[in-house]
Amino acid sequence: MLLCRAVRLPLLLTTALVAVPLQAQDGSGAPQDRSGAGDAGNDIIVTAQKIEQRAQDVPITISALTGERIEELGVTDLDELSNYVPGLNIQEQSANNPGIVIRGVTSDSGSAQQGPRVTLYYNGVDISRSRGSYQSIYDLERVEVIKGPQATLFGTASAVGAISLVSARPREGYSAELTGGYGNYDATLLTGFVNAGTDVIAGRVAFEWRKRDGYVNNLSPTQDDLYARDNLGVRASLRFTPSDALTVDVIGTFDRQRNSGTPFISRRLPPGDPFGDANLGGSPYSAEHLGNAELGLEREVYDLNGSLTWQINDEFAFTTVNGYRQFDSDEVFDADGSAAPFLEFGELAEGWQFSHEGRFAYAGDVFRGSFGWNYFTEDGNQGVPFSTEEGVFINCLVFSQTGQPVVPGVGCVAPDGSVPGAALTGLFTGGALTDLPYTSYFENRGQNDAYSVFADLTALVGDRIEVTGGLRYLWEDRRSSYTTNVPVPRLPALLPAAIRAQLLAALPSLAASLVPGQVDTGGQVFEAEESYDAWLPRMNVLFRATDEVNLYATVSKGRRSPVVQVSAARVGGVPARNLQLVPEETVWNYEAGAKLAFGTVSGTLGVFYQMYDGFQVSVTQPDGSSRTESAGSASNLGVEAELSVRPADWLNLFANGAYIDAQIDDEEGFASSFAGARFRLQPKWQAAAGFTIDRDLGNGMRLFATPSVTYRSQLFFELPNSALLSQGPVTLVNARAGVSFADDRFEIAGFIRNAFDRDYLLDAGNTGGGFGVPTFIPAEPRFYGVEATARLF
Repeated sequence: MLLCRAVRLPLLLTTALVAVPLQAQDGSGAPQDRSGAGDAGNDIIVTAQKIEQRAQDVPITISALTGERIEELGVTDLDELSNYVPGLNIQEQSANNPGIVIRGVTSDSGSAQQGPRVTLYYNGVDISRSRGSYQSIYDLERVEVIKGPQATLFGTASAVGAISLVSARPREGYSAELTGGYGNYDATLLTGFVNAGTDVIAGRVAFEWRKRDGYVNNLSPTQDDLYARDNLGVRASLRFTPSDALTVDVIGTFDRQRNSGTPFISRRLPPGDPFGDANLGGSPYSAEHLGNAELGLEREVYDLNGSLTWQINDEFAFTTVNGYRQFDSDEVFDADGSAAPFLEFGELAEGWQFSHEGRFAYAGDVFRGSFGWNYFTEDGNQGVPFSTEEGVFINCLVFSQTGQPVVPGVGCVAPDGSVPGAALTGLFTGGALTDLPYTSYFENRGQNDAYSVFADLTALVGDRIEVTGGLRYLWEDRRSSYTTNVPVPRLPALLPAAIRAQLLAALPSLAASLVPGQVDTGGQVFEAEESYDAWLPRMNVLFRATDEVNLYATVSKGRRSPVVQVSAARVGGVPARNLQLVPEETVWNYEAGAKLAFGTVSGTLGVFYQMYDGFQVSVTQPDGSSRTESAGSASNLGVEAELSVRPADWLNLFANGAYIDAQIDDEEGFASSFAGARFRLQPKWQAAAGFTIDRDLGNGMRLFATPSVTYRSQLFFELPNSALLSQGPVTLVNARAGVSFADDRFEIAGFIRNAFDRDYLLDAGNTGGGFGVPTFIPAEPRFYGVEATARLF
């Protein structure tokens, strides 16, 4: 431990600034070539290997989109962006619970004890912790999606890939942009930036405010319509370049959400239609027990990062990358999907993380490479309060488990939205009590420290071959804790003896806890700590077959951290620590592909095969919590392709697609309940196609339009797979079009998403599934609107 502290101190004292170590692309707001020529896929300059390269020359599978291309597609959020990146799927159940999927592997657990699988990088800093990762995407320079394990480049969380968000940097000169918009569901938008500076120091402030009414009508008189959004993001950036050899970037970001409730809708309890009205009444005890009387999310994220890059000489450079991020969220949700105060939950998630990296780079005629170190620490907790009324809970739980109410004829929820079970407490107490409010609470905490050293070396063999080898050594310390406050319910003791006996025979846990699986720790905090280490290699070969065609092959290893999973169990009638050490998940990734860029055509084709050992799955428990288990081995075979064709300087055709056959292996033993199941949230097929028109009309006017169509095949929301908890094939049509004038100083554009108002599910199962009442979340309906932009440059 003394050694760890000795290592930690100099790392923390190293420059506490952060971001991408390389220069950004044009983000000044000055007039640009808006024909999209710079977006011809493989010609985009990326920093996936921590050096500036064309995507064409990176020997790994990468999809890159500039900020301008994101705007052309009409994309306003990361989940929409995933429609246009093969092998990527992002499910935004709420800003507090995004699910990021690369090649079928999901990273969405809210438990503070579990590690992520997909690294989300923001200006060079890992922000992968689920509850703190979401933020608005605005004023971006580019987004890079790097697929396959990338431990030596993006750290240990990138077990299956990484998403790198790069914001626009301050530039010399003065420029500004302001966009206002309005759409259906009373959607309003105000976004823009101001940039000012010299060649020595420059600053930039960018912001985005989006607000929209809920698109799911809520019949409850005490709650708002569901899925309303009120998001604010503000970013301030400062760039200091006292010489050609030194660049310092400092970036501060604030993100805030004030969103209404998530529409968890039951098909079993009235109203019963996920695509119709909801009736989520919450609980009359929510203000006292859950912290807020209304369903919804209140969330703030503060982020400070920066970078220092020193070009020591023509061959050597040093970069330090550091960042601090803090998040605090409070979400109240109705997990039973009905008007009954049955399963009312809150989630109080908060935490902070600090990351430091130092990297030396060398670039010579025959060799180039880098070596460095990384320190990452985080402290987070997830607290989950639960609220209900005992009579309603017992009646609805018995109904969900057996299909019969406790008292014949007294159902859980009536078709008119009334709750007959609300009378049971008065009935069984002879009117002495009209209700018995009940609340419980559990909290898990994770404190993790990770230290690593890494090196990459690329050798240029002749004019056409590059061979790259990389290795990261990781040592981590993982500390987990768990505590609960679970009162003994009072109503079972007040029931008539015959009914009580039948009830406890069917649900024996009710004698100690209203929520199955919850054990009161009696004020104790159960803790555990374990340390681990690992070696993570990669090997890449790039062959320049011609000046226009590059071939590549790669072998790499990824790893998801073991889980020090602590909960509580009753042993000998007293609470005791329940510790499960879930082994690490490892994946070997074998990949080959081709990248081409000649004339008007640009494209990529990649084939990969992945082998998993100790594949970790999240299983919803009877108490509504998520538990990690090992499902044994798994395999994943896939093909990804992207194509861009420019038949005229004003027209660009694009298409991409992926086939991903990701499933858990069919083997005996523990994994048998998951055997043969497809990975959750991953369709076997997905594709997108469209075209961009960018036509000069003369007299400073320009016409632009980007219609597109996206497709994905059936996907499953849970493991093991269930047809009930799945979504069939979905095809969506989107478009953005408009006109600019006065040489791009003014612009008017219209947009439409889900043009044919297709009904489909965003998610299914959820917390209610652990209690026998799975819920369903409808995805976005048709959205449309208009935007007006003014620019100063």
